[in-house]
Amino acid sequence: MAKGSAYYGYPVPVGIEAGIASPSSLRKRVITAFCFFPTSNRLCYEMNTTFLSLPAFSPPLASRACKQHSFSPRPSPSSVMSSTLTELNHDSDFQSLLSPDGYISICGFGSLLSERSARSTFPDLVNFRTASLNHFRRVFAHVAPVFFERGIAKPETMEISSLSVEPFEGETLVVTVFEIRRSEIPAFIKREIEFRFLAVLPETLDGKSFDYPAVLCTRYSDEEFLNIRCKGSKEMFFQQYGRWNIDKIWRDDVLPCRVYLRHCVLAAKNLGDTAYDNFLDHTFLADRRTTIREYLATTGSGIMEEEPPESLKSRYGG
Repeated sequence: MAKGSAYYGYPVPVGIEAGIASPSSLRKRVITAFCFFPTSNRLCYEMNTTFLSLPAFSPPLASRACKQHSFSPRPSPSSVMSSTLTELNHDSDFQSLLSPDGYISICGFGSLLSERSARSTFPDLVNFRTASLNHFRRVFAHVAPVFFERGIAKPETMEISSLSVEPFEGETLVVTVFEIRRSEIPAFIKREIEFRFLAVLPETLDGKSFDYPAVLCTRYSDEEFLNIRCKGSKEMFFQQYGRWNIDKIWRDDVLPCRVYLRHCVLAAKNLGDTAYDNFLDHTFLADRRTTIREYLATTGSGIMEEEPPESLKSRYGG
């Protein structure tokens, strides 16, 4: 058993239950990822509702449950991973990943590289550790309303972007993995509602696969967010984004929020040289060409010397 996976004794994985994977194929790591799409309006916009109160599928969404898609990250279709990722659309997809003790693994790649930051959101998390994740890259390519709410977005310079990850063959990320209780899943989804949720199989830094998956927040799309998470309601979209004059979430014309970028770099540095260098060299601007190392040495010079606002020094202190 890989280091850090002692919390697990999972039930039959969801790919097997859905008839899309055999136990032998899973053992061989043929199935690389599963993705999850909580779709309830109540879950997305009225998070007072408990996680298990999701309604049953509507027929159009249910028909998508076992549909497979190939994701096509820019800059070119030739860069796309050859494997497919399986979409699942129900809260039971998360529940199926719970350990017998009621824990689920979360994969951190940005602010959650910081244990202090992770604990500010999930005070009772356990088993915080580093890991590697193959065939994904980090990109600053979507707008985060929380930066506007906290007064650290700079729309005049388009420094308003947060981090996501997207499939990209040949890339490897140093990430963090930790466990949270079942009761904390709704808060996690509320925090990351603009993302596509996948279950991925991290490895230890010396290359040993974890025995069980962790949930990863990956690139979504404006169309899917509006049609699935908002059920086509522009009013719901406005509640989340429009009030900040944001008409597009996922975009290529944004730069990192300065306070947030500094926080992520410091968090990676605190994990050690391997994580630090990986973050600098395998995290990209929205152009998907400029690395963070290059950005901080040129246009973004000075960011690391800037202190967060006093009220946010602990939250964004690395």
